[in-house]
Amino acid sequence: MNRTLHKLKHGIATAFLSISLSATMAASPSYADIEASDSNASNQVKTAIFAGGCFWCIEADFEKLEGVIEAVSGYSGGEADTATYKQVSHTETGHFEVVEVSYNPELVSYAELVEYFWIHIDPTDPHGQFCDKGSSYKSAIFYASDEEKTVLEASLSSLEKSKPFAAPIVTTLAPAKPFYKAEKYHQDYYKKNPIRYKYYRNGCRRDQRVKQLWGDFPN
Repeated sequence: MNRTLHKLKHGIATAFLSISLSATMAASPSYADIEASDSNASNQVKTAIFAGGCFWCIEADFEKLEGVIEAVSGYSGGEADTATYKQVSHTETGHFEVVEVSYNPELVSYAELVEYFWIHIDPTDPHGQFCDKGSSYKSAIFYASDEEKTVLEASLSSLEKSKPFAAPIVTTLAPAKPFYKAEKYHQDYYKKNPIRYKYYRNGCRRDQRVKQLWGDFPN
């Protein structure tokens, strides 16, 4: 009798263990599931490149916008296959000072980034931005796809009709080219050197000119 009970208990325990393992395996994500999940997460992050004069300022402006993950200062738009601050600011490499904006499209759309960008620059200046003059300081938006190009062209067309100033918009719209990350000391400059940054921004009268151009234009 005891031997029979022992066999029965053993059988029940074995069956329970088998069921538990099956349930655990069913509940636990497979490697393929994890990989797919990681892929979906990465698909939620997109990038866009904007040139609006000093990249310290554009970086600071974009990082205030909800949905933006980070803005990285760098160089882009030229033909040279390298870029450093000295090269871009002292020679004609064709590169602009830019920021690469990483954003979550579920929180902010590409079109919204573009609209936000317009009202933080002077799109009427053919020589640069604010107190910074030269080809590397000109304003530009770089599109990475036909879809982005369509968004840009529609935005520009709409803005030409509604802008609160008479001067023409001269901001370049161009296909994206390789992005070169700027030197480490340029990254998050407004955070690491807040006093110097504010002195520069105020001295350049950036915000004053933006206010003069756009006033309370809706963003």
